Amino acid sequence: MEQMKILIVDDNEKVRQLLRDYLPTSFDEIYECSDGSAAFSFFKKYQPDWVLMDWEMPKTNVITAIRQIIAEFPKANICMVTAFEDEEIRSEALSAGARGFVLKDNLFELEAILH
Repeated sequence: MEQMKILIVDDNEKVRQLLRDYLPTSFDEIYECSDGSAAFSFFKKYQPDWVLMDWEMPKTNVITAIRQIIAEFPKANICMVTAFEDEEIRSEALSAGARGFVLKDNLFELEAILH
């Protein structure tokens, strides 16, 4: 079976741990960073199969981070993982290039999106 890699981008360490716990066992390599400003360099370095990215982080706006990644890696798989159930946020993330949108209180949906 092919190794799969994932990048978790969230400023909250406890949330990153929670996401790791919810990941399917098919992910062999898990990378983490705490802000959208580092997401592009981490993506470029590790080329993960998926990126799970929080909406609200310090420094770089997450929409900017998604657009940066998609501009250079158009086939990148990015899933927005947020506590905000807001149609405008969902629409903006998907328009920027995210392929999925999951609420943090509904993480069981992650497995379906990641496969």
